Amino acid sequence: MLNSYKDLIVWQKSFELAKEIFQLTGQFPRSELYGLTDQIKRAAVSIPSNIAEGFARRSRKEYSQFIAIAFGSGAELETQILLAKDLKLVNEEKFEKSLRLLDEIMRMLNVLIRRLKE
Repeated sequence: MLNSYKDLIVWQKSFELAKEIFQLTGQFPRSELYGLTDQIKRAAVSIPSNIAEGFARRSRKEYSQFIAIAFGSGAELETQILLAKDLKLVNEEKFEKSLRLLDEIMRMLNVLIRRLKE
Protein backbone atom coordinates (compact mmCIF):
# COMPACT_ATOMS: atom_id res chain seq x y z
CA MET A 1 0.00 0.00 0.00
CA LEU A 2 1.31 3.39 -0.96
CA ASN A 3 1.03 6.00 1.75
CA SER A 4 2.45 8.89 -0.21
CA TYR A 5 3.34 9.96 -3.72
CA LYS A 6 6.93 9.90 -2.46
CA ASP A 7 6.64 6.09 -2.33
CA LEU A 8 6.15 5.96 -6.10
CA ILE A 9 9.35 5.04 -7.95
CA VAL A 10 8.25 7.15 -10.92
CA TRP A 11 7.97 10.20 -8.63
CA GLN A 12 11.39 9.47 -7.08
CA LYS A 13 13.03 9.17 -10.49
CA SER A 14 11.31 12.28 -11.86
CA PHE A 15 12.38 14.23 -8.76
CA GLU A 16 15.97 13.11 -9.39
CA LEU A 17 15.63 14.14 -13.04
CA ALA A 18 14.41 17.60 -12.02
CA LYS A 19 17.50 18.03 -9.82
CA GLU A 20 19.69 16.80 -12.67
CA ILE A 21 18.08 19.31 -15.05
CA PHE A 22 18.68 22.19 -12.64
CA GLN A 23 22.37 21.25 -12.52
CA LEU A 24 22.47 20.85 -16.29
CA THR A 25 20.90 24.24 -16.99
CA GLY A 26 23.29 25.87 -14.55
CA GLN A 27 25.89 25.42 -17.29
CA PHE A 28 23.81 27.24 -19.92
CA PRO A 29 24.87 30.73 -20.99
CA ARG A 30 23.38 33.56 -18.97
CA SER A 31 21.68 34.82 -22.14
CA GLU A 32 19.39 31.76 -21.97
CA LEU A 33 18.28 32.43 -18.38
CA TYR A 34 14.77 33.57 -19.33
CA GLY A 35 14.50 31.50 -22.49
CA LEU A 36 15.30 27.84 -22.85
CA THR A 37 16.69 27.52 -19.31
CA ASP A 38 13.41 28.62 -17.77
CA GLN A 39 11.34 26.40 -20.08
CA ILE A 40 13.43 23.31 -19.36
CA LYS A 41 13.27 23.84 -15.60
CA ARG A 42 9.50 24.31 -15.68
CA ALA A 43 8.94 21.15 -17.72
CA ALA A 44 11.26 19.13 -15.47
CA VAL A 45 9.56 20.30 -12.26
CA SER A 46 6.14 19.72 -13.79
CA ILE A 47 6.65 15.96 -14.00
CA PRO A 48 7.02 15.10 -10.28
CA SER A 49 4.66 17.95 -9.34
CA ASN A 50 1.82 16.54 -11.45
CA ILE A 51 2.45 13.02 -10.19
CA ALA A 52 2.21 14.33 -6.62
CA GLU A 53 -0.89 16.43 -7.24
CA GLY A 54 -2.68 13.63 -9.05
CA PHE A 55 -1.91 11.19 -6.25
CA ALA A 56 -3.20 13.66 -3.66
CA ARG A 57 -6.53 14.10 -5.46
CA ARG A 58 -7.62 10.59 -4.39
CA SER A 59 -9.73 10.19 -7.52
CA ARG A 60 -8.70 7.69 -10.19
CA LYS A 61 -10.03 9.95 -12.96
CA GLU A 62 -8.16 13.03 -11.71
CA TYR A 63 -5.04 10.98 -11.01
CA SER A 64 -5.10 9.72 -14.58
CA GLN A 65 -5.44 13.28 -15.90
CA PHE A 66 -2.45 14.50 -13.87
CA ILE A 67 -0.33 11.54 -14.95
CA ALA A 68 -1.20 12.39 -18.57
CA ILE A 69 -0.10 15.99 -17.93
CA ALA A 70 3.17 14.69 -16.43
CA PHE A 71 3.66 12.59 -19.58
CA GLY A 72 3.09 15.66 -21.74
CA SER A 73 5.64 17.59 -19.71
CA GLY A 74 8.08 14.76 -20.29
CA ALA A 75 7.62 15.05 -24.06
CA GLU A 76 8.09 18.81 -23.78
CA LEU A 77 11.26 18.30 -21.74
CA GLU A 78 12.64 15.79 -24.24
CA THR A 79 12.15 18.30 -27.06
CA GLN A 80 13.89 21.03 -25.08
CA ILE A 81 16.82 18.80 -24.12
CA LEU A 82 17.27 17.79 -27.76
CA LEU A 83 17.24 21.45 -28.75
CA ALA A 84 19.80 22.30 -26.05
CA LYS A 85 22.02 19.50 -27.39
CA ASP A 86 21.72 20.72 -30.98
CA LEU A 87 22.54 24.26 -29.83
CA LYS A 88 25.62 22.85 -28.06
CA LEU A 89 24.40 24.12 -24.67
CA VAL A 90 24.71 20.69 -23.07
CA ASN A 91 27.65 18.43 -22.30
CA GLU A 92 27.13 15.17 -24.26
CA GLU A 93 27.54 12.93 -21.18
CA LYS A 94 25.04 14.96 -19.11
CA PHE A 95 22.66 15.04 -22.06
CA GLU A 96 22.72 11.25 -22.41
CA LYS A 97 22.25 10.70 -18.68
CA SER A 98 19.22 13.01 -18.55
CA LEU A 99 17.71 11.54 -21.70
CA ARG A 100 18.09 7.94 -20.41
CA LEU A 101 16.42 8.85 -17.12
CA LEU A 102 13.63 10.71 -18.91
CA ASP A 103 13.06 7.73 -21.22
CA GLU A 104 12.71 5.44 -18.20
CA ILE A 105 10.27 7.86 -16.55
CA MET A 106 8.20 8.14 -19.73
CA ARG A 107 7.93 4.36 -19.98
CA MET A 108 6.83 4.18 -16.33
CA LEU A 109 4.24 6.93 -16.84
CA ASN A 110 2.94 5.14 -19.92
CA VAL A 111 2.41 1.94 -17.92
CA LEU A 112 0.73 3.91 -15.15
CA ILE A 113 -1.63 5.60 -17.62
CA ARG A 114 -2.61 2.20 -19.06
CA ARG A 115 -3.21 0.72 -15.60
CA LEU A 116 -5.32 3.66 -14.49
CA LYS A 117 -7.55 3.20 -17.56
CA GLU A 118 -8.24 -0.46 -16.68
